[in-house]
Amino acid sequence: MTRFDVLVLGAGPGGSAAAVTAARAGLSVALIDRHVFPRDKLCGGGFTGRSMRYFREIFGAEAPSAPHLTRTSVTFCAFGQTLGTFDEVPPIHMTMRRTLDQALMQAALDAGAADLTGVRVLAIDPDAAQVTLADRSLSGRVLIAADGVNSPTARAIFGQPFDKQRIGFALEVEHPSDDPAATGVRIDFGAAEWGYGWDFPKTCGRTVGLGGVLSRNADMKSALRRYLQVLGLPDDRPVKGHFLPFGDPRKVPGRGRTVLVGDAAGLVDPITGEGIAFAMKSGQYAAQAAMVALEAGDPDSVLPRYRHALRPIHRSIAQARLIRPLVFMPAFRQGFINGFRRSSNLRRDYMRMLAGECEYDALTRQVVARLPRYAWRGMRSVFGGGQNSASRAP
Repeated sequence: MTRFDVLVLGAGPGGSAAAVTAARAGLSVALIDRHVFPRDKLCGGGFTGRSMRYFREIFGAEAPSAPHLTRTSVTFCAFGQTLGTFDEVPPIHMTMRRTLDQALMQAALDAGAADLTGVRVLAIDPDAAQVTLADRSLSGRVLIAADGVNSPTARAIFGQPFDKQRIGFALEVEHPSDDPAATGVRIDFGAAEWGYGWDFPKTCGRTVGLGGVLSRNADMKSALRRYLQVLGLPDDRPVKGHFLPFGDPRKVPGRGRTVLVGDAAGLVDPITGEGIAFAMKSGQYAAQAAMVALEAGDPDSVLPRYRHALRPIHRSIAQARLIRPLVFMPAFRQGFINGFRRSSNLRRDYMRMLAGECEYDALTRQVVARLPRYAWRGMRSVFGGGQNSASRAP
């Protein structure tokens, strides 16, 4: 049995953030992932201003070494109609997870984490903070699980990795582009129920996809085909899908000396679906909680310390869940779309939130101020037959 201070399961942004933080503090760290890096990862690849701030804070560099495109304009559409292209928005960075995750993982290894990637995990014991690999067994004083939405660690603790009634789902295709630099960012309200569609430029092409609450979307493949038609793109490219913990954070993200971070803890923005920023920040929080707990000689205190640190993220997600029905619920979304088209303040706050330049407080004030108008337009659409009636929020 090989022993470490901290075992980190998963070498994505959350795991690498945890590993680099713990290793730089002088703890012995094992960074474990079944994949050999670099590896492909299904993701829109949006690296927001919030992500950039957290990256600089955690990794200590100005920007990731991974290639990325930066955009300061976004085109918004709804049900095939263009709402407008808005310039001078806060920068949104587009990256490929293959190169981004490799750069973050390498930073963790450079900080001193042991490289245990490319090795299959056979068993996880969250109570003992132990992991059995194909070639050895590991024991940690603390286990930080950043093993994704399908988290085997969460399954070991809770019996299932996520709530099937609340989980989101996304489909994406990669399309080539003759001139990726000329492609803009596009967001489409209504491309999916309780979600949206996106067209993001990348250094090697463009990523087109849509995502929403799975229980609200009976046939997402057909919805993606329709969206590709709207964009004038063929539907002959390979389609990939993945679950998305769409704003359903775990109230108790772990058990004993094991804590969950990022997607494994359900830390994804309920409106934008963005998860890289929360993954990195929660990884940092988990490592810091481990540092304090181990210094105090009380590894079992890592979970309550971590839960306390997560409060700002949980508060932000709770605010987003509060206003999400007004953005996505059929009876209200037309009112939101109309308000978005007409109100420069609402557009500004939404785009600042999308870019990660502000939290939900400002957007919540804008939406709540317009709530009577949304309700009135919603009643007109319901009783007038224009939109489907509202249903219970997931």
